[in-house]
Amino acid sequence: MMRTIRGAVLGLIAIVGMGIGGGLTEVRPAAAHIVLKPAYGEASLYGPARARGAVVWSHGRSVDSEDSEAPTPLYMKMLRDAGWDVFRLDRMRVSDTLPNSARALAGYSDMLKTKGYHRVALTGQSFGAFISLIAAGQTNAIDAVIATAPAAFGNFTDAYDTYRENAAQLWPILREVRRARVMMFFFHGDDFDPGGRAEPARNILAQRGLSSLIVDQPALLPGHGAANTGLFVRRFGACIVRFAEAPPAANDPPCDESWGRNPSAELLQAALPANASGSANGDVDTTAALRPYMGMWYGSYINGREVALSVERAEGDAVYADYLLGAGMEADQPFERVRRKGRIENGELVFDERGRNMLRYRLRPDGRISATWLDKDGRGRLDTVLRRMN
Repeated sequence: MMRTIRGAVLGLIAIVGMGIGGGLTEVRPAAAHIVLKPAYGEASLYGPARARGAVVWSHGRSVDSEDSEAPTPLYMKMLRDAGWDVFRLDRMRVSDTLPNSARALAGYSDMLKTKGYHRVALTGQSFGAFISLIAAGQTNAIDAVIATAPAAFGNFTDAYDTYRENAAQLWPILREVRRARVMMFFFHGDDFDPGGRAEPARNILAQRGLSSLIVDQPALLPGHGAANTGLFVRRFGACIVRFAEAPPAANDPPCDESWGRNPSAELLQAALPANASGSANGDVDTTAALRPYMGMWYGSYINGREVALSVERAEGDAVYADYLLGAGMEADQPFERVRRKGRIENGELVFDERGRNMLRYRLRPDGRISATWLDKDGRGRLDTVLRRMN
């Protein structure tokens, strides 16, 4: 079955490249630069008869690197795990234009439907979101499009004269979508987003009679690449899977999952032995600088891991706390709980023991604390905001 799919894909490359049904020997070099392939290897495919559907992810486009080398975003694993066959459209910059890539994607969508897939969905990031929406205006084979941070015309910083086209050119594209339902995400702080795109998009799709779900600037998910994060998967992954399979229904759960707003049962249970009552031990140094940090604080990182800090006690200048880190999105990211020893330094609570990652916390005017995790080797940084849990 997989060899049959591969043969059909290669055959379609020839058709796209030549405009005729020629063989592989007739493929122009540029045709091989737009390739459909399994995102997780052929062994991951169920085949048309068993899969819930086929979904194709399309990456963005950079001016100075090949985005075909970009990893498949984490949320696509949820579609795979839900029984979908997951593909990706890899495109080399030499032939990656909106017309070329959208035409190829529409052709691949036709092929997947012809091969027997009950559903065909397209997902795309940035430039990939644009070509997914354009392809949905070129064929009836596409059932759903999930577009994250759609953009194809430059950003505010480097191309201010053209970045507004990321809105102006989106409207006619949406008006051409044939039958696919459309889900779109616009993110706060996206340098490619002119702003104000959500409501016009909803109106255009409603006028077309197309089902849609537009998520506009979800909290704590900033920037053009927000859809590539673990936090995005935690909050919207289940909603994306539902949307790919069927139009939204009135009794659907909320699209924006509550994950990260309250501690999971696993994290709460792990915190109990250290600070079961949520109150400070009797030997705490209650200096003015330390007192506001006492107790348990909770939040989440952009990578999709819960985090909690339980400040338990102090002995002289030393502050003792438990640092809890929820399980990550990958199998090699288990739940962690470590004992930390720190100090108050210029109003900040700092943990920087030798050979360990650094933790820094600073009180905010709103009663929460800004939290920073710094890799001990200086290779990574995570920032978040924690709120008091007691």
